[in-house]
Amino acid sequence: MDAGEKRYHRLRLESSSNGLRIPQASVRFDDQPAIVHGYQIKSSMNQMELLTLKSPSFGSSANYKAPYSSTKAQSHIKCMLKLATLLHHKGLLITFVNTELNHKQLLNSGGLKSFDDETGFEFKTIPDCVSVPEGSPRYQYEVSKSVLTKLLAPFLDLVDTLESQVTCLIADGMMPFTVDAAEKLKVPIVHFWTFSACAFMGYYQAPNLIEKELIPLKDESYLTNGYLDTAIDWIPGLEGFRLKDLPGYIRIANPNDEDYNFVIACINATRKVPNIIIHTFEALESTVIKALQSMIPHVYTIGPLELLLNPINLEEETTKLDIKGYSLWKEEDDCLKWLQSKEPHSVVYVNFGSLISVSLEQLIEFGWGLVNSNQDFLWIIRPNLVVGESSTLPSALKDMIKKKGFIASWCSQEKVLNHPSVGVFLTHCGWGSTIESLSAGVPMLCWPYLWDQPTNCRKICTEWEVGMEIGSNVNRDEVEMLTRKMIKGPKGKQMRNKAMEWKKKIEIATGHNGSSSLNVETLANDIDMFSRN
Repeated sequence: MDAGEKRYHRLRLESSSNGLRIPQASVRFDDQPAIVHGYQIKSSMNQMELLTLKSPSFGSSANYKAPYSSTKAQSHIKCMLKLATLLHHKGLLITFVNTELNHKQLLNSGGLKSFDDETGFEFKTIPDCVSVPEGSPRYQYEVSKSVLTKLLAPFLDLVDTLESQVTCLIADGMMPFTVDAAEKLKVPIVHFWTFSACAFMGYYQAPNLIEKELIPLKDESYLTNGYLDTAIDWIPGLEGFRLKDLPGYIRIANPNDEDYNFVIACINATRKVPNIIIHTFEALESTVIKALQSMIPHVYTIGPLELLLNPINLEEETTKLDIKGYSLWKEEDDCLKWLQSKEPHSVVYVNFGSLISVSLEQLIEFGWGLVNSNQDFLWIIRPNLVVGESSTLPSALKDMIKKKGFIASWCSQEKVLNHPSVGVFLTHCGWGSTIESLSAGVPMLCWPYLWDQPTNCRKICTEWEVGMEIGSNVNRDEVEMLTRKMIKGPKGKQMRNKAMEWKKKIEIATGHNGSSSLNVETLANDIDMFSRN
């Protein structure tokens, strides 16, 4: 970018309800542009659409542990909003467009309050395009259908209302219709994958797995007959992986399964996209990132987003971006007061994320395991965590929890993980939780569930050496044993030290001239280049 030019963009990010989030962003170069970081760009009247959409949830056919039902991926909306904030700080004006249901929930939670006074950052909505009510057994399938067949038209209608010409689309990687949108609008497209690079590679290889007839499974017996232990030694960057270490779509036996075909549609679409953002950093996944860079023209590794935002907070002398956490649910602060009374590294933090649900039996096994470990624990139990039934625990267990535990329905995870009393994170290994734990230097007890979680767990427990895995058929004795090992044992101390090493590497990556910081700047410059072509 030439000195003496002004950079000032207008972004619109769109997010959808029903489990998808359609962030859409539009960038406009105004006649009175502002200077950002000393760089300037020529003033013009172009507009860039940055479309970011949250992926839908997938049904129980992909779940090899227990049924679940859910709709909203908290980590996706957080990533989209954080990316928008970073780009806004680079001089981009943001309009973040949710579907009506998501936007309503964000408003109710207070998750958008920190944006109230942001000049050039606005929110709009589009219809949800789902014909059944949330909570219906068919809801998630209707969400997937909406993404594949219904959202393109309202999105294009929205673009028609914009004042300036669209110059670029940025979309969640699991929003395949955005490729068609970019073609119709004749603009470049960038896909943002909020997964690890290794999980993205696992998804990206789906066509090759199909060609080699490794998936779909021949029948459901292949889930238990040892077939999933098949070595997958030909995927670059995933050396030593087994079939079961790949994302959950490989566990589907029916080639007509709606979830399976949705995933394949997403992968086929994203393989047409020459520009990919991945929420990771180079030192963590250098081998797989290099492999991806040999396959895709432009790969931007930008993460962890939260740490990239910290300098913005310091510049503005405010913590408002940190207060709300971009949350879909209201965050409870009482748990932070409870943590204040605990010794350093003594508390087990338990949170299975915003999407998965467990059976009441599994919940009880975790509860007794935690209680019997005799370690303090903070346990996040969402109202919809237990599928199809109440999450009410037995009276005897509740009485025991009062002695050592604290239960909350939601919290600011970054604040909890960075609290000095937290010693281990019992997690489902969703990527948002994983990278937040690494950022805080906290080791993990891993209970991977589906989607990208088995892939993340494999890396956590082997290559990154910061976690231990709990078996899929959870039982209280194993939970008790591993909890004690992580809090009190030498192995746990070793993993805590390793986690602190990763924390330091993250601070380097997100610091001045760090790899992720430079990649944010490269992305912003490339967006500027898109607008000129």
